[in-house]
Amino acid sequence: MSGHSKWSSIKHKKGAADAKRGRIFTKIIREISVAARAGGGDPDGNPRLRTAIETAKAENMPKDNIERAIKKGTGELEGVHYEESVLEGYGPNGVAILVDIMTDNKNRTMAELRHAFTKYNGNIGSTGCVAWMFDKKGLISFDKEKVDEDKLMEVALDAGADDINDEGSTLEIITDPNDFEAVKEALDKNGLQYVFAKISMIPQNTVKLNKKEAEQVLKLMETLEDSDDVQNVYANFDIPDDIMENITS
Repeated sequence: MSGHSKWSSIKHKKGAADAKRGRIFTKIIREISVAARAGGGDPDGNPRLRTAIETAKAENMPKDNIERAIKKGTGELEGVHYEESVLEGYGPNGVAILVDIMTDNKNRTMAELRHAFTKYNGNIGSTGCVAWMFDKKGLISFDKEKVDEDKLMEVALDAGADDINDEGSTLEIITDPNDFEAVKEALDKNGLQYVFAKISMIPQNTVKLNKKEAEQVLKLMETLEDSDDVQNVYANFDIPDDIMENITS
């Protein structure tokens, strides 16, 4: 399995187990506010906001929370100004890592994330050092046991999907970012229930890890994700299934 797939699957399982709902809500509220500030408060004319609202609803966020976040973004309510940036770095064995940051105090956030990289045998790099290793794509993931694979392939490809990958227990649809909304809408209309759908950074190549390296990378990824100021983390690692089972069992 590729790095983005492995980490996305782990996050989904851990999220169900840990129920870190408060942190999840914080990240989604920030995304809604920033999306509304950047593209307006009408989700029909703001795809980024529409996706954020759908994510909020999938997490059972109360409607009032969503509406307040939108109004803070549009300036109807007083809110915090968040700055967006991307941190690039390396984990064990040269794993490339991209971190989407959304913070009201960049110095505080950078100090926190630098500590995390150092603790787990990684280091922060310069701007552009790893971004070239990733492609921006739409990513829609399905539980293989809960979807009709033939129907999924037919609907997705007809709607403009680039590819469908078999990742063991999951099926992943890859789209051009411009086709993401159309593909997702077609899946919704056909009742094909996905685990998550988002714009993601897909690694062009992956780095294979041994057990020690895998443990360090996963701890680093989880620590980064635990920061309220981090929206997304992407990496290009590959962990063999036998090692993965030993780590997660």
